Amino acid sequence: MDIFARLKAAASSDWRSYVDHDFVRRMGAGTLPQEAFRYYLVQDYLFLIQFARAYALAIYKGRNLADMRAAKAGLCAILDLEMDLHVRLCGRWGLSPEAIESAPEHQATVSYTRFVLDCGMAGDLLDLHVALAPCIIGYAEIGRDLAPDGVEALAGHPYRDWIGEYAGAAYQQVAADARSHLDDLAARAMTERRFAELAALFAKASRLEAAFWQMALNETGA
Repeated sequence: MDIFARLKAAASSDWRSYVDHDFVRRMGAGTLPQEAFRYYLVQDYLFLIQFARAYALAIYKGRNLADMRAAKAGLCAILDLEMDLHVRLCGRWGLSPEAIESAPEHQATVSYTRFVLDCGMAGDLLDLHVALAPCIIGYAEIGRDLAPDGVEALAGHPYRDWIGEYAGAAYQQVAADARSHLDDLAARAMTERRFAELAALFAKASRLEAAFWQMALNETGA
């Protein structure tokens, strides 16, 4: 069992509240109101700006080139894959990148992103990557779960592009590499005594992810 699997097991109820949230289930079923999805996309774009900063911090905190390259991969996934997806989807509703970026951050967005940045500033590289893991690795798990028969089977699905991005081979590899790097960091820096602290960070990040989904439902009355 690698460190990610151990963290998930230690925070199982918080993890399930995130990956099996009503927002996710309704998106998978195609019944999520478009207004809720649009609200989420705008906030997630703002979220990704701050997460890009977190990965830039991980580059700075890297102890060697391998650590720095791993963080760069996460940064590139955000800047070159995820943010482009958001711009493309929001463009369908006439929202420009400038309009998205100028939207006010919801408190749920602020709470989650600043928590992760604080973990990175106050802790070491392992703390930061544990706080980042529910997002980057969790979205890959959600993508796989929502496309059990492959992306091609989602023809006509209203959220095919979003699901396909995270279920696709490129993002799945990013997540697999992030998971492997997290395991390497744990092998180098974790003691069993420290595991409880890391599990608490992971659990909180998972709860903040669930709150992020819920934000979109609450703000749109979905």
